[in-house]
Amino acid sequence: MSRTNFEELLEAGVHFGHLKRKWNPSMAPYIFMERNGIHIIDLQKTVVKIDEAAAALKQIAKSGRKILFVATKKQAKQIVSDLVSQVNMPYVTERWPGGMLTNFPTIRKAVKKMASIDKLMRDGSWESLSKRERLQITRQRAKLEKVLGSIADLTRLPAALFIVDVLKEKIAVREAERLGIPVFAMVDTNSSPEGIDFVIPANDDASQSIDLIVKSMCDAIKEGLSERKVEREKEASENEGKKKSKKDDESKAVAARAEEDDEEEEVEDEDAEVEDKEEASEE
Repeated sequence: MSRTNFEELLEAGVHFGHLKRKWNPSMAPYIFMERNGIHIIDLQKTVVKIDEAAAALKQIAKSGRKILFVATKKQAKQIVSDLVSQVNMPYVTERWPGGMLTNFPTIRKAVKKMASIDKLMRDGSWESLSKRERLQITRQRAKLEKVLGSIADLTRLPAALFIVDVLKEKIAVREAERLGIPVFAMVDTNSSPEGIDFVIPANDDASQSIDLIVKSMCDAIKEGLSERKVEREKEASENEGKKKSKKDDESKAVAARAEEDDEEEEVEDEDAEVEDKEEASEE
């Protein structure tokens, strides 16, 4: 079953591209026609591409890996943070920190710095600081939270990136490409699909368009996480069953051994009785 249909995409304005004079020729395969100087995106291809991207993201989520969402443009920020936080995936909605992927250890140090400030605020040494020092540390913490708070749980490089507007997030695309990290992206008619592993031709300016497509991706991730949870519970149940079976086998083995020992003792007792009788008859 398709994640979206033609009517939903049409209603959300996903088909509206940019002015013809601003187009990128590489997007020609995804353009249906031109109307009033504006390119119209082929929504039939968009439906197929949404399904392909959703299926791939579902498998990544099912494997337990992270997908990093990147959307720093004004109309996408709130939508992405609201939807993505529901599936516990990291996201960047403020400026992209240069070197976030290619210099990941440094970014992790900044995240750890944020954690150390939190620890300082909780212990008694916080009260011993001057008012000015506390103010400076609080401001530093707020600055780190704004930029890195949404990726605090990202302890290693993400398995994939989902990007809204590859033209605006070209640094993120370049870093992912350099590290061989797959890129999923909404690509408008003014952008280049080159270097994007999963291209979703769509209007990346309209909030309704962004909301519809990001929601489809998050729903797929949610399904992947649910399937992973079911599989892990099934695996845990099977392991528990194996442990119980092993314990039962051990108990049976112990009981069998005890029974053998009893039989051996009975035989020994019988032999002893026979010997006693023989000795008595000899006397």
